[in-house]
Amino acid sequence: MSTKAFDWVPTPEWIEPSNLMAFMRRVSAPSFDELAQRADADPAWLMEEVFRFCDFRFYRPYARLLDLSEGIEWAKWCVGGTTNIVLNCLDRHRSTPTWERPFLVWEGEAGEPVVTLTYGAFDAEVCRLAAALAALGIGPGDRVALYLPNIPETFAAFFAILKLGAIVVPLFSGFGPQPLVTRLNDAEAKAVLTVDGSRRRGELVPMKTVLDEALAAVPTVRHVLVLRRFGGQLPCAMQSGRDHDWAQSLVDRPREYPTAEMPAEAPAVLLYTSGTTGKPKGCVWTHVSFLGSMITRDMHICGDFKAEDRYFFLSDMGWMVGAMCACLPSYFGASLLIAEGAPDYPDQGRFWRLVQNHRVTYLGVAPTLIRAMMRYGDESVQSYDFSALRILSTAGEPCTEAAWRWFFTQVGKGRLPIINIVGGTEVGGCNFIGTLLHPLRPGSFGARGLGAGVDIVDAQGQPVPRDQVGELVLRNPNIGFTKGLWRDPERYLATYWRVIPGVWYHGDLAMQDEAGLYYILGRSDDTIKIAGKRTGPAEIETLLTASGKVAEAAVVSVPDEIKGEALVCLCVPMPGVTADEALAAEFEQAIVRGMGASYRPKAVLFVEDLPKTRNMKIIRRVIKALLRGDDPGDLSSLVNPEALDEVRRKLAVLQGGKT
Repeated sequence: MSTKAFDWVPTPEWIEPSNLMAFMRRVSAPSFDELAQRADADPAWLMEEVFRFCDFRFYRPYARLLDLSEGIEWAKWCVGGTTNIVLNCLDRHRSTPTWERPFLVWEGEAGEPVVTLTYGAFDAEVCRLAAALAALGIGPGDRVALYLPNIPETFAAFFAILKLGAIVVPLFSGFGPQPLVTRLNDAEAKAVLTVDGSRRRGELVPMKTVLDEALAAVPTVRHVLVLRRFGGQLPCAMQSGRDHDWAQSLVDRPREYPTAEMPAEAPAVLLYTSGTTGKPKGCVWTHVSFLGSMITRDMHICGDFKAEDRYFFLSDMGWMVGAMCACLPSYFGASLLIAEGAPDYPDQGRFWRLVQNHRVTYLGVAPTLIRAMMRYGDESVQSYDFSALRILSTAGEPCTEAAWRWFFTQVGKGRLPIINIVGGTEVGGCNFIGTLLHPLRPGSFGARGLGAGVDIVDAQGQPVPRDQVGELVLRNPNIGFTKGLWRDPERYLATYWRVIPGVWYHGDLAMQDEAGLYYILGRSDDTIKIAGKRTGPAEIETLLTASGKVAEAAVVSVPDEIKGEALVCLCVPMPGVTADEALAAEFEQAIVRGMGASYRPKAVLFVEDLPKTRNMKIIRRVIKALLRGDDPGDLSSLVNPEALDEVRRKLAVLQGGKT
């Protein structure tokens, strides 16, 4: 195929110095396809080579790399080995030049002094905090929750808990009381680390008072460590015997503290992901799983993250990207930029100014952020210096063509690759990933996750041909897989292993194009079937956003007596665009031209915002449920409930109700 069909094509200048090429040379793989075939045939061989290439540290070597004696659903990795995430991410750098280099750089939104911590200074804070937690009786296996905003102490707390062999339970900093109650009770958390409040768009947002309300219904929490950031500006009542002042607790604590030697498969992170219905699912990462999958295999080898990089992905610790921000740069001795507050406050250029001023080299974004920043126009980004940037990355949901092209041309200047990644909390790594060896098209992934046996199949589990939409499944034991669901093994098996027996059912719609590139087209729950054809929402939404008049769109289906299903499109207009009947008619015609007459929408509705999760994914299932009169399921991860209220009003009008 002609290279004109691609937006970016790798050249020798990109390929030869890449980590992936170095890995292929090490394992004598003459091509990526041959590497992928061998990895799928023998995932244990792959991980053995990954551990060697990335110098993964163990206290005691494993006796057996992969044990499938209890079935693929309960695969065990590194049997007999002991390690710790802290051993690999911090302790490895002691007595090396890295110890004196910057690790974490923090900037607030209110003009506070920038905080820079070297590896040595950051580790000292981790050790002091670990000692303080140990004095409270926190030890191996205890669940300790983080209810903290994007501040340096959040990352120190993440590692301090792991250092003790306890289990980190990250919680979104914007959660209200009920989501906290649900997760803390399910985890049976023993302690919570929190703050009096956070800063967002110039306002001080209380957090300790929200936690206090939740803890009235959480009997297991015995200790709360409270960081008082704002003096008396926010209420911060302290309950005697339970609440402890963070600063006071660290007084006279040692700057060095031993790291607990843990079984490689001991639980390390308990991270909740919302289910379509029912309570949130508690996904369990071990001390070997997340580092072995996302950090080393996916982001370093395939994604080309290097020790020289400065990483920036504006993410709350409550999303899996938060853990990636902590572990990826620290494992390889690189640096991390974190920022508190909104990307477009106090002005619309804040996000780009952060990238420019801190010389970010590896920039990660959620597609939602791209769409939000696009609304300010091309000129909002063109005055910034992005010369330090080396690689762009997107994650979290499918990226529409308009958003991808804007990011590629306006930020990457048409020269930087976009390493698109997709996986999930449940797999602790990437199902599809971009590399520096594969060309790019909008929203594409160059490769399947190495060794995971990724496939695209029909409802019976048979592979589908190229250009046909199918279900994303994994056929191999994957080191990153969650170790069941927290205290709910039956739900784990029913959700992931019994939908299509014998393979991991991920719940994503996927496709491979004629050139071999891969695409995620939305969740299986969002599948649209019109006139017998199965379609993912992303394919239709791209037709709307391509107009340049829509910042975001969500397309869902409703029952139709003739076609089986009909479309309803919710659109967020770009600033200055008049949302009227003429625009709705224009969008109807765009869909008919692109998809066919049977796809003519039943309605096009205009809204100010779309309901999203706290990791900024559009929740189409909720819109679909409201349209159909069904239970919308778990709403605890909703970041903007006011958007849901607006959708309800619009749907009431559509259905003949009152506003």
